[in-house]
Amino acid sequence: MQFGIFTIGDVTTDPTTGRTPTEHERIQATLTIAKKAEEVGLDVFATGEHHNPPFIAPANPPILLAHIAAQTTTLQLSTATTLITTNDPVRIAEDYAYVQHLSGGRVDLMLGRGNTGPVYPWFGKDIRDGIPLAVENYALLHRLWREDVVDFEGKRRTPLHQFTSTPRPLDGIPPFVWHGSIRSPEIAEQAAYYGDGFFHNNIFWPSYHTRRMVELYRRRYAHYGHGRPEDAIVGLGGQFFARKNSQDAVKEFRPYLDHAPVYGGGPTMEEFTRETPLVVGSPEQVIDRYLGMRDVVGDYQRQLFLIDHAGLPLKTVLEQLDILGEEIVPVLRKEFDALRPAGVPDAPTHASLVAAAGGPREQAARGDQVDRWTGTRAEDGNELQEVE
Repeated sequence: MQFGIFTIGDVTTDPTTGRTPTEHERIQATLTIAKKAEEVGLDVFATGEHHNPPFIAPANPPILLAHIAAQTTTLQLSTATTLITTNDPVRIAEDYAYVQHLSGGRVDLMLGRGNTGPVYPWFGKDIRDGIPLAVENYALLHRLWREDVVDFEGKRRTPLHQFTSTPRPLDGIPPFVWHGSIRSPEIAEQAAYYGDGFFHNNIFWPSYHTRRMVELYRRRYAHYGHGRPEDAIVGLGGQFFARKNSQDAVKEFRPYLDHAPVYGGGPTMEEFTRETPLVVGSPEQVIDRYLGMRDVVGDYQRQLFLIDHAGLPLKTVLEQLDILGEEIVPVLRKEFDALRPAGVPDAPTHASLVAAAGGPREQAARGDQVDRWTGTRAEDGNELQEVE
């Protein structure tokens, strides 16, 4: 099972000091956090995509992910989420294939509609077309990574004729896709239809809602012939704040929850921790809550935590990463592995997808491929030049 963190990149004033980090400081802190995640033994770092204040999560996540890839060796890089509705699927295909090559295959992506309504008109889209855009754009992206030459005509973009997306996916294997949704059954259906992963970022939602969404995805995954319901690939979001003593955690985190824009003025800490996956307490309490997620959704493949938000200073976030990597994840990993029945799949990686496909699919006949424009091979062109 994969464990990691995701960031939404919020620039939030620390309510205990009144200090707001600069955008530059927040960006540099994100890099430090990602490298720390690998250092403490986590599997995944994921970044959100935002186009507006108060967020510095990259408008073009591949820039950040490529930079992190150059400074890490094992960390799986992902998004949380890539906006499939307002981004051009051609650009997504090109950008993430490029990062795939740069990272040696250490990249996947989570596709979603986002949670900022105004982003649609910023990119010339209508929010009322959110679901149709997600469906049509992914249909194109799926083909761009799997077909060397694509003809496509939809309702929401100009047609493509004899188009080839470059670079082609590494080893002929596209990055694995998770479809992220909190509330839309249509997206769970889309993930099931393609046999992709489904990520329910349930940080503000009660467990009964999470259970219903994941159960729908599992049933439909099996319906489309991809395997048993328990073979479906599921990821969950989560969040915590931990100290050795639970009372210390509650006292320290309360002002952040009470004043952060995403929390402030809403339910109390006690209501949040009762109704959502948020845990504020000891490492043991975090472990108990997240072991219980298996009772909600069954055996699942990826657990990501949000910990660098609400104005928490970098020093505190790094301390939380130490707790996560040293005290929480080792226990969760051991317990989940012990409980997992034989035959339940792991989270896909580039290596596992290549192996499942029987090895790299693009290099074997590369030298014999005929150029689709000229009808010749590169070797033939050289021979012609020599004859002339």
